Order: sequence, then C-alpha cells, then structure tokens
Amino acid sequence: MSDTNERISEIVNANDVVLFMKGTPLFPQCGFSSKAIAILDHCGVAYDSVDVLQDMEVRQGIKAYSDWPTIPQLYVKGEFVGGSDIMMEMFEAGELQQLLEEKKVAPAS
Repeated sequence: MSDTNERISEIVNANDVVLFMKGTPLFPQCGFSSKAIAILDHCGVAYDSVDVLQDMEVRQGIKAYSDWPTIPQLYVKGEFVGGSDIMMEMFEAGELQQLLEEKKVAPAS
C-alpha cells in the first residue's frame, strides 16, 4: 500500500464520520461540498473533514482509494457511503439518518 493510501486509511478508520471535501466546513470551496456539510449538520452528528485542496496526493489518492471519481466523499465507520448526490438521496429517504443511528455515530457537541 502506498504512503498516501496508508494516510487515507488511517484517517478513514480513526474517525466515525469523515468527509473528504474541497475547503472546510466553515468555508466550503464548491457547491457539492457545501451541500454535503449542510446534510451532515442537519443530521446533527460529529464529523471530521479533510480539505483535499491542501494536499494534492490525498486529492488524487482518495479517488483511487474509494474507486469513486468525485469529491466530496463521505465515510461512516470506515465504510464509503458516497458523494453529495448519494448523501442527498439517502438523507431525503431517511436512509442516511438510519445508517448514522445504526452505526451509533456520536451527536455533534
């Protein structure tokens, strides 16, 4: 496994919920990342984020790691969930909230 894959794996496995995104939760740098943050905030769960614009290796590596071509990317308890469109579909169907509950994700403090 490459160093980048190892770093990504460590981040994914060290956090219950992590969003690889463009920008930060307070200052998202694209509409899709902004939508993903809004969904997570509405769910009221604690999450971490990784700004892929700060690290080109992670920006490219996360696409290979998940075999998913776009950013943002959401991981819950080490499992790839999807991008903002999938997050929105799951949220609207109540599936994202159910997944977060089933995985016993901590609420935001």
